[in-house]
Amino acid sequence: MLHAASAPAFSTTYPHCPRYIIDPSLGKRRFSVRCSVSETNNGRAKVEYTPWLIAGLGNPGSKYHGTRHNVGFEIIDSISQAEGIRMNVIQSKALIGIGSIGEVPVLLAKPQTYMNFSGESVGPLAAYYKVPLRHILLVYDEMSLPNGVLRLQHKGGHGHHNGLKDVMGHLDGSREFPRLAIGIGNPPGTMDVKAFLLQKFSSVERKQIDESLEQGVEAVRTLVLNGFNHHVTRFNTRQKYKYHKV
Repeated sequence: MLHAASAPAFSTTYPHCPRYIIDPSLGKRRFSVRCSVSETNNGRAKVEYTPWLIAGLGNPGSKYHGTRHNVGFEIIDSISQAEGIRMNVIQSKALIGIGSIGEVPVLLAKPQTYMNFSGESVGPLAAYYKVPLRHILLVYDEMSLPNGVLRLQHKGGHGHHNGLKDVMGHLDGSREFPRLAIGIGNPPGTMDVKAFLLQKFSSVERKQIDESLEQGVEAVRTLVLNGFNHHVTRFNTRQKYKYHKV
């Protein structure tokens, strides 16, 4: 069952964090986590985690399921399953799920606006939950990368990707937000780009994409828990050469 959202709140418990709650009393537009930790020399200490908005780009409806242009949706589905986050709320023209990765709160989103208007969901969600740009992770398909190859960046342009371009427009033109690109390869010969994007993968390509989804979930988890560090550089290097036999 799907639910419309107003000011969602939830709580859960962790072994090292007895009280963990998103507190709606802090304000209708604030998405915040307070975590009580063990006592220190100065008494009880409080830790506040900054939430992440992880949005996968794609087109809604069974017609587009499994197509190249919808791998962003597939990553969100994979994260949802791996982390036990139910996607059952409609808000800001998006299907969303609220949960956590480790002890960090996350908001998963699949815009239902169709690809070229993705910003109509991502922009309002980021504003409503007051998610900083550095914690808005966009996941999308990328023709400049070989099929199944991933690339994680802390910022960048839109590279003529209409969904990414629209999101940037709804974030005041900023490019200062992370993105995870999933390679889908280039159209063969003179094949029309639109037809290629709305085409399903071959059996070999599908296997590569399924492997990349697993790797993408792990990359997102590492990013959310550790931020951009040397692991990201190593991840991108491994991805770049993973189909090259030496």
